[in-house]
Amino acid sequence: MRMLRAATLMTPDPEATARRYGQWLDYQTVETGLIDADLAAAWGSPAMAGRRQAVCRPASGADLFLRFVEGTAPAGYRPLRTHGWAATEICVQDVLAVHERMARPDSPFRVIGPPRRLDGMAMIHAMQVRGPDGEIVYLTQIEDDPPGMTLPRAAGLIDTVFIMVMACSDLTASKAWVEATLGVQTTPTMDIRYTMLAQAFDLPVERKHPIAMALHEGDGFLELDQYPAEAAPRPRRPGELFPGVALTTFLHPDLSAVRADWSSPPAPHPGTLYGGRPAGVLTGPDGTMIELVQA
Repeated sequence: MRMLRAATLMTPDPEATARRYGQWLDYQTVETGLIDADLAAAWGSPAMAGRRQAVCRPASGADLFLRFVEGTAPAGYRPLRTHGWAATEICVQDVLAVHERMARPDSPFRVIGPPRRLDGMAMIHAMQVRGPDGEIVYLTQIEDDPPGMTLPRAAGLIDTVFIMVMACSDLTASKAWVEATLGVQTTPTMDIRYTMLAQAFDLPVERKHPIAMALHEGDGFLELDQYPAEAAPRPRRPGELFPGVALTTFLHPDLSAVRADWSSPPAPHPGTLYGGRPAGVLTGPDGTMIELVQA
């Protein structure tokens, strides 16, 4: 079982964002509508009730989703400068072909990290873009599995979300929380050159940044990044979700076994992501919102 289920992103116009992801990233809209009051309350974000949403999946039909919800970022919010969910990572077949698409003059996405081999893992060929809403998307070609890890291969040029990136104020504490709460393993911390992070904080590109991965049955589904000391807590408007990537949804084999205090205890919800199954919300380190759905 893969744990990752969905990434939820804030956008002023969910339908327009869904169309943009359809045209440029080959995602298909599978559900639109309004966020109901029960779900907004479960998120601790009552102002989200009645807001528009659009749910999309990759052209391959994989059951891993992007959900766009209506909202605006507060003044002063800057992507890649705050703690919490920093980015979605999508697997691709040919990163150079994807770069050519993203770099077109009419592309709504701006390349902020051109294709390069990951420091210490040459089998990973990745690039990064920033979308019109400030969202950060990694686009990654996987040529072989890193040691001890199993990663998906794209079924089309651009396929499914396969990793979520968490920006941490204390990587060691975040690793311990993820292990204890989600019942998964984390890799030893490794130090890598992280060009995009160096640019975001105006740091020397040679500087190394600690990162780690969380694994479930070998599936590397979560990247934890130690952010520089200059990073700040993420602001949000009263009653709304966080801007950027607001929350991540994971499947869990047994919600009754979760050893953490629920921000919102599991309750059934309708819709594509839930299918009437129970889902609960946890608040992780740095206020990071995590939604768990009974598998």
